[in-house]
Amino acid sequence: MSSSASPLPRTLVIMGVCGCGKTLIGNMLAQHYGALCEDADDFHTEAAKEKMRSGTPLTDEDRWPWFAALRARIEEMRGQAPLYILACSALKEIYRDKLRAGDRPEELVFVHLKGSREVIFSRMSKREGHYMPVSLLDSQFAILEETPDLLTVSLEQTPEAIVREVIQKLPSAE
Repeated sequence: MSSSASPLPRTLVIMGVCGCGKTLIGNMLAQHYGALCEDADDFHTEAAKEKMRSGTPLTDEDRWPWFAALRARIEEMRGQAPLYILACSALKEIYRDKLRAGDRPEELVFVHLKGSREVIFSRMSKREGHYMPVSLLDSQFAILEETPDLLTVSLEQTPEAIVREVIQKLPSAE
């Protein structure tokens, strides 16, 4: 690889609808790069989790404080790690703008794990102990905004193949 290769971004946001594998892929990428991965779900308030658990989708008003907390965490981690990975749905472009908050495109990259409703529904139906019910999947697809700036990867392959594809599509750290 030539010495003119671009450096890795400072932040990777692994995004997509619920049940697409954000946390799994984020953790695998973190292991590969020696980075820290956190799940944005851990930053939700108990009230927000309870709302989703009851089958009610969050509103944008519910989400704004959450995105502010996530952006603050991104900035905090910039001072602590060369690469920070956040597993976060970030379904609307305005949500991604809140997370990006003026970063240059090469500083924060959104990796979109894209798959069919049928595949994701099947995966969600098998998971246990998560507050996000399968009944909210359609609301997630309804608000998903795909934009050209996303690094899109099909989730309809093995996790190892997804990670290889993401690594291949990202700038090299070398």
